Amino acid sequence: MKKPHNKGFTLIELMVVIAIIGILAAIVYPSYVEYVLRARRSDAKTALLSAQLAQEKFRANNSAYGATLAAIGISSASPEGYYIIAISGTPTASSYLITADSNFTDSDCDVFAVNQAGKVTSGYAGASCWAK
Repeated sequence: MKKPHNKGFTLIELMVVIAIIGILAAIVYPSYVEYVLRARRSDAKTALLSAQLAQEKFRANNSAYGATLAAIGISSASPEGYYIIAISGTPTASSYLITADSNFTDSDCDVFAVNQAGKVTSGYAGASCWAK
C-alpha cells in the first residue's frame, strides 16, 4: 500500500523562504532609502533654481534683489513640498542668499543654499549633496 503524499510546505522550507526574503530586504532597503532622499533633494534644487531666476528677473527691473519671496513671485514651499524656501538676511543691490530647508529627516543634506553667483555657500549642504 502506498503512503499518501502530503501537500504543502514543511516548516523548514518556510523558514528558508523567510530567511531569503530577510536577506534581500536587508540589501534592498538602504538603496531604496537613498533613492528616495536623492529624489527629494532634486526638489530643493528645482526650487532654488526657480528662485534664482526670479531674483535675476526682479533685479533686471529694479535697483536691488527682492527682499521677500512674494516680491519675486515664488512660493515658500518647494514644488513637491519637501523643502521650505526662504530668503536669508536682507538682499542688497549686489547680493542675496536663498535657502531650502528640508521638512523631513536628511542628516547629510538638510539645508541647501545659493547666492547671487549661483554658488553653494559654506555652512550648508556641500558639493557632494548637489551632485547626488
